[in-house]
Amino acid sequence: MSEAVAWDPDQYARYRIYRDRPALDLMVQIPADLAPRQIWDLGCGAGEQAAALAARHPQAHVHGLDSSPHMLEEARSLKADVTWVQDDIDQFSPHVAPDLIFTNAALQWLPSHAALFSRLVGLLAPGGVFACQMPLSFSQSWHEKLRETAAHGPWAEKLSGARGVQPVARAQDYYDWLCPLASVDIWTTTYLHVLQGEDPVIDWMSGTGMRPYLQRLSDADEREAFLSAYRTRIATDLPRRADGTTLFPFPRLFIMARRHA
Repeated sequence: MSEAVAWDPDQYARYRIYRDRPALDLMVQIPADLAPRQIWDLGCGAGEQAAALAARHPQAHVHGLDSSPHMLEEARSLKADVTWVQDDIDQFSPHVAPDLIFTNAALQWLPSHAALFSRLVGLLAPGGVFACQMPLSFSQSWHEKLRETAAHGPWAEKLSGARGVQPVARAQDYYDWLCPLASVDIWTTTYLHVLQGEDPVIDWMSGTGMRPYLQRLSDADEREAFLSAYRTRIATDLPRRADGTTLFPFPRLFIMARRHA
């Protein structure tokens, strides 16, 4: 099992308006004729999407699964009609076949997608739906610069082996893996986020892709030196504009697969 990432719900939620939109864009594409009885939100985080699924499908038993106890504590505060489960996605093995597996910005952290995605779709009930969204961020400049920063500096040995966001396969690969099991619809969207503040990219990354690195840097001075080095590397690619905003283009991959009946 890979090194656990410590998640901070408050840090993650700072850009909720941007993080929620892809999840909602995925949710509205779930086939209208689906009447699910068993729903699982894998990597549910603080629970907003699981709660929305429970409200949208009141007849269903909705489960929210996440490995982070801090995220699940936040989720339970929603008082939604959801069963919260602490576990790893790679251990997911429901007793009852799901009619809907929903997963938003979670599976990019996991390896071996050919086996993982086929296994998850294979768990569905006949006619069930697998709805997935993943950031296409591994090859973006801010993640490339993050890996460069981690590899160069006095912290390099300490950060060696830190497991950040993993590369996502090509869209056609996911199609080939899933089409023997399901009808598949795949698309990509690039969101142009207009971020405010003095240091918005650092702030954004501190809530997601930078966490595996930062949690290895316990010394405050070392952490600040690392952030300063990273800040310098991304300044040209993601400059702060004259109006105080920073434009942050963020591509995402969407997969909707309906298992053959």
